Amino acid sequence: MKFYIKHSMKGRIRVHMDMKRMTYKQADILEYYLKNIDSVYEVKVYEKTCDAVISYTNDKNYIIKKIAQFSYNRIHVPEDILTSSGREMNAYYQDRLVNKVFLRMASKIFLPIPFRNAITAFKSVKYIANGVKTLANGRMEVPVLDATAIGVSILRNDFNTAGSVMFLLGIGEIMEEWTHKKSVGDLARTMSLNVSKVWLKTADTEVLVPVNTIKNDDEIIVRVSNIIPFDGVVTHGEAMVNQASLTGESVPVAKNEGMSVFAGTVIEEGGLTIRVRQNGGKSKYDKIVNMIEESEKLKSGLESKAEHLADSLVPYTLGGTVLTYLVTRNVTKALSILMVDFSCALKLAMPITVLSAIRQAGQNDITVKGGKFLEAVADADTIVFDKTGTLTKAAPTVKCVYSFNGANEDELLRMAACMEEHFPHSMAKAVVDAAARKNLSHEEMHTKVEYIVAHGISTTINNKKTIIGSYHFVFEDEGCHIPEGKEEMFDKLPTQYSHLYLAIEDKLAAVICIEDPVRPEASKVIARLKELGISKVVMMTGDSERTAKAIAGIVGVDEYYSEVLPEDKASFVEKEKNAGRKVVMIGDGINDSPALSAADVGIAISDGAQIAREIADITVSADNLLQIAFLKDLSNNLIKKINRNYRTIVSFNSGLIALGVLGIIPPTTSALLHNTSTLLISMNSMKDIPVESGCR
Repeated sequence: MKFYIKHSMKGRIRVHMDMKRMTYKQADILEYYLKNIDSVYEVKVYEKTCDAVISYTNDKNYIIKKIAQFSYNRIHVPEDILTSSGREMNAYYQDRLVNKVFLRMASKIFLPIPFRNAITAFKSVKYIANGVKTLANGRMEVPVLDATAIGVSILRNDFNTAGSVMFLLGIGEIMEEWTHKKSVGDLARTMSLNVSKVWLKTADTEVLVPVNTIKNDDEIIVRVSNIIPFDGVVTHGEAMVNQASLTGESVPVAKNEGMSVFAGTVIEEGGLTIRVRQNGGKSKYDKIVNMIEESEKLKSGLESKAEHLADSLVPYTLGGTVLTYLVTRNVTKALSILMVDFSCALKLAMPITVLSAIRQAGQNDITVKGGKFLEAVADADTIVFDKTGTLTKAAPTVKCVYSFNGANEDELLRMAACMEEHFPHSMAKAVVDAAARKNLSHEEMHTKVEYIVAHGISTTINNKKTIIGSYHFVFEDEGCHIPEGKEEMFDKLPTQYSHLYLAIEDKLAAVICIEDPVRPEASKVIARLKELGISKVVMMTGDSERTAKAIAGIVGVDEYYSEVLPEDKASFVEKEKNAGRKVVMIGDGINDSPALSAADVGIAISDGAQIAREIADITVSADNLLQIAFLKDLSNNLIKKINRNYRTIVSFNSGLIALGVLGIIPPTTSALLHNTSTLLISMNSMKDIPVESGCR
């Protein structure tokens, strides 16, 4: 596509696309394309000017070459990105804000005073009516105060004050609505589906295909712990489905043949074959938005406190106005109190502060499902870490395979990969990746596979019962034994690796040794968390005592527990909570789900099991565990900012009231200063919260 360079500097280039007009959809497509160019880390597309600003780390000529190759006809963008980008919404609110300011200025400059006063009186009807309605419903809340201030000003023929109050209230309403919708939109987009491939049922087998190739009436297979990517109808199977993302209810719902299932829900038990009835992204996005907007999860305790305090102060403000008039018989001094209330600033600034913090977390690849969870992280004094995939790297690797039945090691690895590929766990992925590196194709060799949470997988291959999993599962639960004469070989297995056991017909067939190195930043994270107020750091793992002890010593946890089951993790969390501690649980697997639900805050690693991400209150990227420290620092500073806003609002408005009652400033000035301060505090609340760079 034709374009020309408007500005260029090292690492940054601004280009103008050769087109007369750019639609919102075209801007989203262009942004999607540019963001996916290697070495590009930030892109801003301006649809009104047809410009794009690109920040990059590679050679400029490479970037220019890639831009020249761009064509709208050749780029496929996922539907959910186009339908939920938020670009049109942002443009709408920007235009509303600009238009309101322009009309205000134009009316003061060009309209005669009588016309301006008439317009002010007409606009006041809405606010006065809202106040009367609120009062009629038996509530003494902020609309009553607004209506009284505006009504009294008009009765005194002070149309300028009434107009200023309504203008500032209008600006505040736009900003609050815009910030709320943007924060909700950003949150919903991060909660939207992140499914790249799905199992498609064909006439004689099942095939792993890209999700964007699925059409209506195709049949897909979804197994335990996986997300259902489309709306559809169950054609085969039974399952318990977690629908919390749509209904807010955490109790799973039974689904069987003929019943409807919905995109974004997660299978907790069983498996389903689903006939797809809707394969677009908008439906899921809209459902998530509705869930967030209707959910009380967005309300932190401090937000609710601010709202209740704001409403509770209204009678005192009105009472103070009346009392001042009775004592001084001075309407002007009485109005000084009426024009200055604490309610507007409290109700406006607090939600914006919290939602802005949620947005800031999202910009750092942290998905927070509600303000109350940031508050809970700030209050937390105990953190429980899972080991595998959390404190250790999310990409363990197979180092070697030991055969115990005489079969070829590659053939045993192929068999293991065929079983493990259906289940989202870091250890399973390590086996599948190892087979792929050796080009070991593994078409479906087995019958129906059964996944036993925190234990392993059971199936039938060549009419022989085949299992793979932990030592506890293979030898204790299933009663398998080591082939005769192989005991010494078993005893000499390398101890520095985690072991995955494969058994056929109750005999050990292979041991797969997996290296699971500690994240390099793990010890730094734990040290930083202690600096930020965490007094107790615990590691819990299903791995052996030997491995757990070694990892605990490296990362510096206060306590560790080995060979634990999912219910053990949840029980520990409950015990700590009963002892009065505020607990954060961090995990990535299906086995972590009960503990994630039990904790005050459950944090899931995004590369982990989908059921864990669904249940968790917060999801962080798996790229860098320092994001946990960033989250804690952000939450701590959020509470400090909210408390600072409280103090600022109370002290400033108290000062205005005192100055008004003393007759030092008139009500018009009080109203102007009050509303200006409210907007300034709200705008400051929208700014990013400072977080130490060492947390990233």
